[in-house]
Amino acid sequence: MEKKVLIIGAGGFIGGFIARESLRRGYDTWCGVRASTSRRYLSDPRLHFVELDYDTPSSMARAMAEALPEGQRWDWIIYNLGATKCANFADFNRINYSYLIDFVKAMRDADKMPSRFLYMSSLSALGPGDEKGYTPLTNRDIPQPNTRYGVSKIKAETFLETQPDIPWTIFRPTGVYGPHEQDYLMMVKSIDRHFDFGVGFRRQMLTFIYVEDLAAAIFDALVTDATLRHKYIISEPRSYTQKEFRAIVARELGGRWVLPLRLPMWAVYAASVVAEKWGVIQMKPSTLNRDKFKIMKQRNWSCDISDAVRDFGFSPRFSLEEGIRETVKAYRQS
Repeated sequence: MEKKVLIIGAGGFIGGFIARESLRRGYDTWCGVRASTSRRYLSDPRLHFVELDYDTPSSMARAMAEALPEGQRWDWIIYNLGATKCANFADFNRINYSYLIDFVKAMRDADKMPSRFLYMSSLSALGPGDEKGYTPLTNRDIPQPNTRYGVSKIKAETFLETQPDIPWTIFRPTGVYGPHEQDYLMMVKSIDRHFDFGVGFRRQMLTFIYVEDLAAAIFDALVTDATLRHKYIISEPRSYTQKEFRAIVARELGGRWVLPLRLPMWAVYAASVVAEKWGVIQMKPSTLNRDKFKIMKQRNWSCDISDAVRDFGFSPRFSLEEGIRETVKAYRQS
């Protein structure tokens, strides 16, 4: 029978690609969105929608109960809802942790527990790794998140782990990039203007995952029981220096000459404080803030993805060069 898939937080950058991959595989695809959520990247007429008020569990339960006939459930629920930047740091806890608890309550009240629940966490849930020997991060590392974002994600993971009735799988993707993503697009635009701003003077190893590879990995993981109640780091299998990233972007932009500028940590921290305060005044989350500064400060984002390779044959199709090519193409067309 055709699988029924519900994507929570489908209106965001990653959510649109998850929905597209679900349709490509022939699944009956439902998108959980707020009434106010933009559906710009959810325009396929085959998509179904469930409007959810994440602040009201009873309303969510009612919406889910009414979406499907009594006795029917979604086979898989992909929980992709989350905030990566907030004007008020307390919102990380509210959106990334409390909303998950409320959704689980609504799911139970509506009797819509799926056969698998995939939660989209983050590599930031682990916190800084080995910044001397640059040993790759693994799922066996003890989480020590040093950002409010990372703390909210590890709290959500811990909550799921303590719920015996939830058939969870947890993904911890590294930096996700691709068409329509805004943070990496800022870096592409900067290089397009001939400047590349680096942070700190010590070597930094960066990892990436192209959004289509992440979406494909989700469904590859869901079709096997080997991933039940397991966590997975999702990343391209190699890491890159800032110089390598800059060279790839510049080449895909047509051979741009680029002036690399290294900023001292104290200057970036000062800028992050000012940008954060300005965001609070405007009541808009700033891309640069003290939480993001700690992420930028981290020197080692190298990953060990062997668990994912072993359990569901994870093998990213896009190298950074190929993914940047697609990202730049979308940037040129926008």
